[in-house]
Amino acid sequence: MTLVFDGYPQKYEIEALCRSFYPYRKMRFLYEYQGRIEDDIVLYLRLKPVLSGLHFLVVMVSHTVTTAAHITRSARDLPRKEIDRQFCLLLFPLLQNASGIRPKWGILTGIRPVKLIHRYRNEGKTDPQIIRLLQKDYLVSPEKAELSMMTADHEIRVIESSHTNSFSLYVAIPFCPSRCSYCSFVSQSVERLAQDIPAYLHLLCRELSEIGKLTKKLSLRLETVYIGGGTPTTLSAKQLQHLFEVIASSFDLSHLREYTVEAGRPDTITEAKLCAIRDAGIERISINPQTFSDSVLRTIGRRHTAQDVLDAYMLARSVGFSCINMDLIAGLPGDTPEGFSKTLDTALSLSPENITVHTLTLKRSSTLYQENRQQFSSGEGETAKMLTLSRERLLANGYRPYYMYRQKNTLESLENVGYAKPGYEGLYNVFIMDETHSILAAGASAVTKLVEPGGKIERIFNFKYPDEYRRRFDEILNRKGEIMSFYETYLS
Repeated sequence: MTLVFDGYPQKYEIEALCRSFYPYRKMRFLYEYQGRIEDDIVLYLRLKPVLSGLHFLVVMVSHTVTTAAHITRSARDLPRKEIDRQFCLLLFPLLQNASGIRPKWGILTGIRPVKLIHRYRNEGKTDPQIIRLLQKDYLVSPEKAELSMMTADHEIRVIESSHTNSFSLYVAIPFCPSRCSYCSFVSQSVERLAQDIPAYLHLLCRELSEIGKLTKKLSLRLETVYIGGGTPTTLSAKQLQHLFEVIASSFDLSHLREYTVEAGRPDTITEAKLCAIRDAGIERISINPQTFSDSVLRTIGRRHTAQDVLDAYMLARSVGFSCINMDLIAGLPGDTPEGFSKTLDTALSLSPENITVHTLTLKRSSTLYQENRQQFSSGEGETAKMLTLSRERLLANGYRPYYMYRQKNTLESLENVGYAKPGYEGLYNVFIMDETHSILAAGASAVTKLVEPGGKIERIFNFKYPDEYRRRFDEILNRKGEIMSFYETYLS
């Protein structure tokens, strides 16, 4: 596929929309017309000032069939986002006719759809007006517009509970017992790098100590802690206990409202580890089956069975955990809507407080993408059926959507949604997706996100891989000084 931009060089939104229809096509971009172009699909986009304003033209040549659309807007000083939107509105029906599919999110390509609803509400628009805008201005389907509104209703209560000097802490444990075929994270197999964990943990605790000193100097209020990965429970019970002790000694936990540990993989869960987590005062964990089909688990490279998940869940309940999240993935290879329905049945029979439904995302660095991407098509509709099933069944069983986000290269350009029983919403998930307050992060691949009320955001990146994290640790500590600089500027 070739895209030719004439008079408007911004390609991000246009490319994102095209990938909603043709997610795995190779694309090239030209910024001037060079005559006849040999490609199966050629898109020509021209923006031209005219006496009456701006003229938008889109031409699509596909399989010797040429279609076109155009419009003239009276204003010449349209903001970039509005120019993008006009091009996408013209392009959408051409792509739909050529591909035979209609993405349910229309031309809305952002990863945080609910933020648009919050913005409209802050502008004074009513909910019926917002739904009309989503469907008319962004071509969002009625189903996704309704889901977005429901999510916004539950999310806003969490957002409004945050204080102006609040922050959350993220701690990265980038190790897993094995690498899943769909995974693109920098997590490393414990079998290969088990000997490196003690050194990594030592430096991680040093970094946490330094962050803690900064937050105390700045009188910041810690509201949530999230220990993620990888799989944090690849650490031993003793290592977990040490990590929790360092966090407790480095930070003021008196205002802490939520503390989460991803126990994730059942093949890493033991009673000793669960007791170490519980004894640290942590009440919320994740035990993530992804699917309850043994054949699908084998296909994606998991080394445990569905029964192992059930056993780990029952063990966690017996130890005393009162808030458990379970992740499911729609669209896994070998799965079907019927199989996914059985997974939902099993998850609902356990009655966890949270169920998060992810859509399979084919990341370019994952084994699944590199070896099997041709078997996936955005037009089949099977994954959309799974998400519709999950929404209907979870709502019927008392769960409510409370956060949502989208990613690039997701099957059928769909979404990830967190559902919770009332009162069990995952606060950290909302805070990070909404960018409510700062997230201070420690560990390999961790990204600190500094948020100033009013919209300013700055990021501090840690090195991605554990070995680089160790080799360049002094640089990471030096970068933490940017936290102080950000807040000193903001507070002044």
